[in-house]
Amino acid sequence: MNNIFKTERKAVAKTMRRLYKQNLTTSSGGNVSARNKDGYVFITASQTDKSCIKWQEIIVFDANHNNLTPELRPSMEYNMHLEIYTQRNDVFAIVHSHPIYASTFAVTDINLKSSLTGEARFVLGEVAITDYKLMGTTDLAIVCANSLRNSDVAIMKNHGAICVGKNLFEAFDRMEVLEFTAQLNFNAIMLKKCNCLNDSELEQIDKLKVQ
Repeated sequence: MNNIFKTERKAVAKTMRRLYKQNLTTSSGGNVSARNKDGYVFITASQTDKSCIKWQEIIVFDANHNNLTPELRPSMEYNMHLEIYTQRNDVFAIVHSHPIYASTFAVTDINLKSSLTGEARFVLGEVAITDYKLMGTTDLAIVCANSLRNSDVAIMKNHGAICVGKNLFEAFDRMEVLEFTAQLNFNAIMLKKCNCLNDSELEQIDKLKVQ
């Protein structure tokens, strides 16, 4: 087993295990990646138990997208991660999973509102929508990366959710807040009552993000 970049691979594996522990994905679903300042990408391998994935099961791509760990098979969504990194120079971590409430909105025509609470707006911003494309395809990689050009969070139609960040914690936090916000949205729909923040209040929150 290739022992390169042990620290980075441990961090990716830990985040993947944390997703499973928080019920944000299934044992075989979702994927996590990180990129370092030199352009190397570290991503979960395919056909691994995400609940107990080890750092040795994290693949390493160099800056030219060559697999430096050929004994490992990349996640079928690795092209999606690489395409996002190509389009977003400010992104250094990506979390993709299938949380139940966010995925519920992915299979409906109801838009998930991030305007219910200040935290949701501050952490998530506007939630983008990614059109459905077959999983693991170049088409999905392109439409997903395009949807995240001006957003850090996206609902993937009939699929799940994806969040990006400047580090693994930020990407994970966005996924956790997204799922919490999706449950709030669902509950508000069930109660037939939803008091969203108004435009002025949202503007104040958005200004905090650029300070």
